[in-house]
Amino acid sequence: MSTVIDLNSDLGEGFGQWRLGDDEALLSIVTSANVACGFHAGDPTIMRRVCEAAAARGVAVGAQVGYRDLPGFGRRFIDVDPAELVNDVVYQIGALDGFARLAGTRVSYVKPHGALYNAIVRHEAQAAAVAEAVRRYDPALPVLGLPGSVWLRVAAEVGLTPVREAFADRAYTPEGTLVPRGRPNAVLHDPEVIVERCLRMVAEGVVEAVDGTTLPLDVRSLCVHGDTPGAVEIARRLRSELERAGHPPRPFSVPA
Repeated sequence: MSTVIDLNSDLGEGFGQWRLGDDEALLSIVTSANVACGFHAGDPTIMRRVCEAAAARGVAVGAQVGYRDLPGFGRRFIDVDPAELVNDVVYQIGALDGFARLAGTRVSYVKPHGALYNAIVRHEAQAAAVAEAVRRYDPALPVLGLPGSVWLRVAAEVGLTPVREAFADRAYTPEGTLVPRGRPNAVLHDPEVIVERCLRMVAEGVVEAVDGTTLPLDVRSLCVHGDTPGAVEIARRLRSELERAGHPPRPFSVPA
């Protein structure tokens, strides 16, 4: 039986004159765009441009919310007060949703970014804050996260729709979390290796951890990081091979 899978990527992660990744190329490949909302990266002009390009290609727009950390690209944990985090997340979703609506589309899901994403795998208070922000803004918005995380559990408890995702280009620990970026081989670069492991994730529901352990991994969406070197080629090869294997990508946020 064919498995329907989403292919997402982090986009709009430039700032001013600084550019990161090839948004235009990736938008011709992926089915969902996690768009930076101005806190870890992105600015109003970039947000509008990416929303317009995504809408023109039928790509779902998701709010990629993070810590207020432009210098650190949102990859540093911040012990922010949960009440402030609720407001920060609502602010980011609303900002992107404004530009999405101007483009004739809307924000159709939410995905935390970087250190926030990793923190709420276990951080109860911050996970609850992000869930509360999404619920307050629009409880119909699905949320992306790591399978087995506190974040997805809390999201489900407050009535949100949790969507499990896996990372095409990141290594996994034996516990099912992502290998920290500062460690060797945390990011994968070989398209052949990436495609092979992703096909196995989709077809068999498993992934091999760094110690050789085989982990169960039931996912609905695969992420290719837009800032990974060779991201466009990786995403293009991955989409082609998914289609060849009978798993054509489509946005998880679009009703079947």
